[in-house]
Amino acid sequence: MSSEGVDSESKVSGNQANIPARIRRELDIDDGDRLRWHIEDDGTLRVRVVQQRSGTFDDFDGYDGDRETEVTDEHDAWGVDHE
Repeated sequence: MSSEGVDSESKVSGNQANIPARIRRELDIDDGDRLRWHIEDDGTLRVRVVQQRSGTFDDFDGYDGDRETEVTDEHDAWGVDHE
């Protein structure tokens, strides 16, 4: 395999390979993000970054029931009722 046009490379150790820091920065890959792997018909490997960021539920409308709660007083950070 030629090294022409190689942006970066890493060494496989066991079943793991590191993502070079420059690529992590450029693609904004952070801890908890997922990589989805796909092998094309021609043998080309395609990797898609699925970012797991806070604020995932920003557009969530919330509970639509008949009981109102004061979330900061009645629940902890995990949504569990305080006793």
